[in-house]
Amino acid sequence: MENAVMTNTTSPIDLLVNAIDHAGSPACIGVDPVFDNLPNDLTSLPELEAIEQFSIQMLDAVVSEAQVVKPQSACFERYGSMGYAILEKVVARARDLGLIVILDAKRGDIGSSATHYAVGAADMGANFITVSPYMGPSSIEPFLDVGLGVFSLARTSNPDSDVVQLQELKSGSCVAHGISAMIAQMGQTRLGSSGLSNLGAVVGATKSADDVRALRDLMPNQMLLVPGVGAQGGAVADVKPMTRVGANTAGQLGVIVNASRSVIYASPESNETWLEAINRAASEFATELKSLVANSKV
Repeated sequence: MENAVMTNTTSPIDLLVNAIDHAGSPACIGVDPVFDNLPNDLTSLPELEAIEQFSIQMLDAVVSEAQVVKPQSACFERYGSMGYAILEKVVARARDLGLIVILDAKRGDIGSSATHYAVGAADMGANFITVSPYMGPSSIEPFLDVGLGVFSLARTSNPDSDVVQLQELKSGSCVAHGISAMIAQMGQTRLGSSGLSNLGAVVGATKSADDVRALRDLMPNQMLLVPGVGAQGGAVADVKPMTRVGANTAGQLGVIVNASRSVIYASPESNETWLEAINRAASEFATELKSLVANSKV
């Protein structure tokens, strides 16, 4: 059954907050299809057909548990135009189901090139997109200008990110802090009615509590997209320092927490089908994240 989310605004961040509140959990499920990891009954199919069937069917398996999905563009782009066509179908199906779509593409180019990327993502139907801030504000603004919400990389979950992100600045802070301050400043003119900004940040759950708490202090009005929970070693407890204290609803926590491999490749138990296993794993993940709402009041 389709699960449309109702709202009085079309602002991306307000749509996202509304969707999280509707689900009661800040869960996001990554759509990261890798042929070699697909269920056995799909790997007998031609590769592109298997990728499409898995990606479309898993959306139906998670829609009852999570209201946000994050297709990894690279998993589709590797197949060229045919893969990109499948990505478009996945985004269209997700939107038909009432899901919020975060296109994980990590674009990052000068403003003129960014405009082309931005129009393409918006026309595809994405609500949000991930970007790299390395080339400055003008590489981010075109995405906001076409009506997309944006998650800019700030403190990523991969271990070797420290090589760049912890480099010391003249001020004595580090690159991650400088980027976060830029995101906060840019985002002040992009606030939704929820009080959160259409410009958010990517902050990994694999970093220390002190590390991510400092970033939250720098970005009080940002929605944080949090990778790293599950297969990368992060836990739900690691997300708590990123939440906004005093939040009364899941949407006001200011986090959207992603899980990919730990959900979409969940091993079936007993007589479960692979789709039932995905549904169960999504349900367990979403339920665990609900604890963050109660903890935010402590």
